Amino acid sequence: MFITFEGGEGTGKSTQALILADILKKYNIDVVLTREPGGSPGAEIIRNLLVTGSVDRWSNMSEVLLMYAARSDHWQNTIKPALDNGSWVLCDRFADSTIAYQGYGRGVNQDFLKLLYNYVIGDIEPDLTFVFDLDVEEGIKRATARMEGNVVVEGRFEAMDLSFHKRIRSGFLEIAKNNKRCVLINADAHPKVIHRQIMDELQERKVLPWKNLPA
Repeated sequence: MFITFEGGEGTGKSTQALILADILKKYNIDVVLTREPGGSPGAEIIRNLLVTGSVDRWSNMSEVLLMYAARSDHWQNTIKPALDNGSWVLCDRFADSTIAYQGYGRGVNQDFLKLLYNYVIGDIEPDLTFVFDLDVEEGIKRATARMEGNVVVEGRFEAMDLSFHKRIRSGFLEIAKNNKRCVLINADAHPKVIHRQIMDELQERKVLPWKNLPA
């Protein structure tokens, strides 16, 4: 089972991915919790290039190619081996983020992004994608508070202007609307409510190895 967690800044998707991973492990399901950009040694090096520094550190095309360099390494060294081994993979961001951030946000041609995906990943898609939606200003506020006190501030994207983040939000909403694998999550709800929605969705799809939902 390959599940991705998508959305703008500060939506709480990372927290929900961690909660789900912990529950699955409790029930002896082999789980790989990973993230993008990053998720493998090589990709983590590229992550540092992408999420730190000034907002104009990279051109739009350089940013896309760095994202896909990281994704290629992540796919080959983490995700694909785990799926081949029968593990569940929970990924905090995947290719939908590139469509939203670099496609809708940066204006990079989406046909080109799809072409890159086909060359790097092929015809495999996540089995299920949770898209977390939240007011842009609230999301940036949450993300900024989360970074306070960190030695390395991964705030390059958070520092971009609100119009950029509004385009990203619109992009994610379009992605959720146009893909049956996507489930839209109201990220303004209480974390426990969101978690229950995720568990209900998994139960409805009959992919969980137990009949009754755990608390």
